[in-house]
Amino acid sequence: MTGMQEKRVLLIVGGGIAAFKLPELVRLLRKAGIGVTTVLTEGGAQFVTPLTLSALSGELCHSALWDLTREAEMGHIQLSRSADLVVVAPATADLMAKMAAGLAGDLASTLLLATDKPVLIAPAMNVRMWEHAATRRNRQLLQADGVLFVGPEEGDMACGEWGEGRMAEPQAILDAILAALGGGVEPPLRLTSDRLRLAPEDAAPPAIAPPDGPLRGRHIVVTSGPTHEPIDPVRYIANRSSGAQGAAIAAALRDLGAQVSFVTGPAAVPPPPGVQVLRVETAAEMRAAVEAVLPADAAVMAAAVADWRVVNASGQKMKKDGSGRPPSLEMAENPDILAWISRAEQRPSLVVGFAAETDNVVANAVAKRQRKGCDWIVANDVSSGSGVMGGADNTAILVTAENVEHWPRLPKAEVARRLAERIAARLAEAAE
Repeated sequence: MTGMQEKRVLLIVGGGIAAFKLPELVRLLRKAGIGVTTVLTEGGAQFVTPLTLSALSGELCHSALWDLTREAEMGHIQLSRSADLVVVAPATADLMAKMAAGLAGDLASTLLLATDKPVLIAPAMNVRMWEHAATRRNRQLLQADGVLFVGPEEGDMACGEWGEGRMAEPQAILDAILAALGGGVEPPLRLTSDRLRLAPEDAAPPAIAPPDGPLRGRHIVVTSGPTHEPIDPVRYIANRSSGAQGAAIAAALRDLGAQVSFVTGPAAVPPPPGVQVLRVETAAEMRAAVEAVLPADAAVMAAAVADWRVVNASGQKMKKDGSGRPPSLEMAENPDILAWISRAEQRPSLVVGFAAETDNVVANAVAKRQRKGCDWIVANDVSSGSGVMGGADNTAILVTAENVEHWPRLPKAEVARRLAERIAARLAEAAE
């Protein structure tokens, strides 16, 4: 894989049953040209052997902190800093707690405390453990420290329960590793949330897509939902977007045969089945996730992205100090995803933006299309009383370079169907 031949990953294998999937992750990393050094915890050794990891990685598997030969050269320090990325999978509740508390009682925890490189973890545990207040606190602390998360996923568990807590699949972890290692993502846009969950590539294209659909063979990116910009671990800046219109658009494109990469913020509606889902929280994460799935034939930027983020977000919950004055929040402008993709080197042939306006809807939408450089703008009136944000219907206005089309008030699914058909027609014209 281009640009990955000189990259190295330090892979720490935690003590969960999901560890049996780690040999496959090592294989995928080596196939991608990434060097892998493995560290096997005592618990991880119950599910996979050092010999297996050594054979697949082509390097010695480490497990003991007190290796005197290596420790004469401070081997644990060298291990922690010679890689470009440290990956923990499965990241058990115990490992997460040790990381959050800064403990260093074995090789794995010592490496994690000594490293000066980015850390990506793939949590795996019982759903009740994942939802426990202590784990939630540890997640918030790790997020505030800049630790990257991939997963966990929802599904059946080895304990017989169902819920969120399954480790992300090896392909999903690989995708997150590639994003964290660079893949063209600029440092300010480094992923910093546990909400990025990349679905396995073989989960798409959708099985229900009609074989003769007009978008068969096309890859389309859809962004959806709000973004959440942290103020502290429990507060954030957001908007009222439900994500319903974006989800409907992704489903309509899927039904016309497209392979859809669905990049969604914390929406109130679930993603449609049969699409590749990338979950994010912040605008920076959304921009990075969109870039990670390019190239594409078209992009529909339906997300309601926050314009601003808090630069001085606190790692702890902000408390009243008795002064009666609110905390001072330093704000910075978020990346403009629509303007960026409209001018990107891998620009899709059709870029569709959205304009949620409260006044001068058409004039503002026309100006936005020209300013951003996109091909189309879908505008709607979200003023008080319109019922569009969070509602079932939408009154859309399609603004193109040629004209302005006023669509009647329609269910969001019907708006999505009309837009998907227009996209299919435009891409067909461009191919002729």
